[in-house]
Amino acid sequence: AVPKEEKYRALFIERGLLIKNVGSTPEISSVDEFIGPRQALVDAGTLTRFHEAELSETTVLFGNVAHRFSVYEKAGTQGGKPFEAKGMISTQFVNTPAGWRMSAMAWDDERPGLSIASAQNSAAQE
Repeated sequence: AVPKEEKYRALFIERGLLIKNVGSTPEISSVDEFIGPRQALVDAGTLTRFHEAELSETTVLFGNVAHRFSVYEKAGTQGGKPFEAKGMISTQFVNTPAGWRMSAMAWDDERPGLSIASAQNSAAQE
């Protein structure tokens, strides 16, 4: 069996980026920089449950590039405390000789003053 982290690496181009932008400063990581700390939480038994699901998406494809804007929900248990959130992910894809791969992914979570509903309403008005 292929380790999970190798499956995640295979989804991205070699120099792909993951950008967690839920606070005042973006956390920009390579694929390995993103996987490492999360795998350590699992290995230490600190992160005992995690689930993420795409609720809706809009994808635009042009030749060998694509962009997908997704609404997601996530839930889990870390340090014995449950958490859950919803947000939006912006993902860029490139078509490579090995097939479609992600080149960059950036996301933000809902919080007071930032809701998915208001973002979707403003997009519909444009």
